[in-house]
Amino acid sequence: MPHGKARRASGSSRLAAALRERGMGATVLVAAISTAFGVLLLSATGYIGAWANSEEALAGDTLTLVVGILSVLLVGVAVYVAAIVTANTFATIVAGRTRQIALLRLIGASARSQRGAVAAQGAAVGTIGAVTGLVAGTAAAAILLRWADAALGISTGYGVVQPILLVPAVVVALTTWAGAWSGSRRVLEVTPLEAIGGSAPRSHGEVARSRGRNVTALVMTITGALLLAAGVAIGLVTPLGIAVAFFGGILSFTGLSLGAVVIMPPLLRLTGRAFGRSAPARLAAENALRYPERSSRMAIGVVMGVTLVVMFAVANESLKAVFTASSGGEPPAEFGRIMDTFAAIMMGLVAVSAVIAAVGLVNLLTIGVVQRRRELGLLRALGLTSGQVRRVVLLEAVHVTITALSFGLLLGIAYGWIAAQSLLGSVAAPPSFTSPTLVAPAIPWVPVLVVIAATAVLTLVAAVVPTRLATRVSAVEALAE
Repeated sequence: MPHGKARRASGSSRLAAALRERGMGATVLVAAISTAFGVLLLSATGYIGAWANSEEALAGDTLTLVVGILSVLLVGVAVYVAAIVTANTFATIVAGRTRQIALLRLIGASARSQRGAVAAQGAAVGTIGAVTGLVAGTAAAAILLRWADAALGISTGYGVVQPILLVPAVVVALTTWAGAWSGSRRVLEVTPLEAIGGSAPRSHGEVARSRGRNVTALVMTITGALLLAAGVAIGLVTPLGIAVAFFGGILSFTGLSLGAVVIMPPLLRLTGRAFGRSAPARLAAENALRYPERSSRMAIGVVMGVTLVVMFAVANESLKAVFTASSGGEPPAEFGRIMDTFAAIMMGLVAVSAVIAAVGLVNLLTIGVVQRRRELGLLRALGLTSGQVRRVVLLEAVHVTITALSFGLLLGIAYGWIAAQSLLGSVAAPPSFTSPTLVAPAIPWVPVLVVIAATAVLTLVAAVVPTRLATRVSAVEALAE
C-alpha cells in the first residue's frame, strides 16, 4: 500500500510539473475556448432552428437543413483550429526539449516512451480544458439564450442542456491528444548523441529532402482546391455543397500547413530584403531560410489566425449579398430578423476565433523566443549588442507579420466566399425567389483593417517582450544552457 501511494503521489507530481511547463497553460486555454465555442455553436444553431420552426413563414426543410449543416461544420472548424494550434505548440515545445530527450535516450529511455509521455501530457491538458470549456460554455449559452428570448420577444422552449453538448468536449479532448502526438513526431528522430553535441533546428537542405511530406502536402493542397471548386458548383444546386467545400478547406489548409516549411521561408526572405542590408536585417532575413521549421511554425500560426477571422467576416458579408441577390432587393422582415441574428452569431464567431488564434500565436512566439536564449547569447558573444539582438528578433517578427498577413488575407477571402456561396447559392429567398445565385466576394473592410492592426501588435509584442527577458541574461550564462 505505501508503495502504491508513493507511485500515485509520484504520478501526480509529474502531471503537475508537466502542466506547469511553459505553453501548457495556454494549451489548456485553447482547449477550453474551443469546447466552449462548440457548445455555444450547437446551442445557437439549435435555438435558431427551434425559432425558425416556431415561425410559420420560416418553417421548412431547407432552413432546418442549412442550420443543421452549419452546426456540424462550424464545430468542425473549431476543433480543427484547436488541433493545428495544439500540434504547433507541442512541436515547438519538443524542439526545445531535444537535448533533454536525447539525454534520456542516452541513459536508456526509448523514443516511443518519450513520445508517449508527450501524448499523455496532451491528453491531460485536453481533458482539463474540455471539461472547463463544457461548464463555461453551457453556462454562457443559458444566459445568452434567455437574453435572446427577451430581446426578440419570443419563447422557443429550447432547452440548453442537451446530450449533444458533450460532443465538442470529447472531440476537443481527443483532438488535443492527437495534436500532441502529431506535434511530438520529432521525438522519434532525436538521437542519444545530440545530448553530447547539442542540437539545432533542421536546416533547409534537410527539410527539402523530406520528399514524402512534401508530396503529401502537394497532393492534399491540389485535392482540397478541387473539392472547394466542386463545393461551389454543387452549392448552386443544394446547400450540401458546403459539406464538400468544408472538406476541401480542411484538406487544402492542411496541405499548406505541411508544405509551409518549403513555401514560407523563401517568401519570408523575400520580404526581408525590403528592410535593407544591415547586419541585423541580413540575419533576420537569412534565419527564415536557415531554420525553416521554426520560421514556418511562426508564420503558419499567423496565417491560420488571419485566415480564420477574415473567413468568418467575409462569409458573413457574402451571405448577406447572396440573400439580397436572391430576394431581388430586401428580403422579408422574417428573413431579415434571421439574417441579423445570424450576423450577430457570425461576429461572435469572429471574436472567439480571434481569441483562439491570438492565444496560439502569442504562445508559439513566446516559447520560440525563450527557447533561443543560447542562440541569442551566441550573437552577443560575437559582438552584437543587446539592442541589435532585439532588432534581429523584431525584424523576424515583422517579416512574419507582413508575409503571413498577405497570405492569410487571400486565403480568408477565398474560403469565406466559397463557404457562403456553397451554402446558400441554391436557396431561393422571397419575394423574387431567384435561384441559383452567384455573387462576387463581399469584403467587410473595417474588420479586415482591425485584423491587420491586431495581428501586427500581437506579433510584435509576443516577440519583443520575451526577447527583452532573454537578452537580460549575460552571454556566458546563455551559452552555458
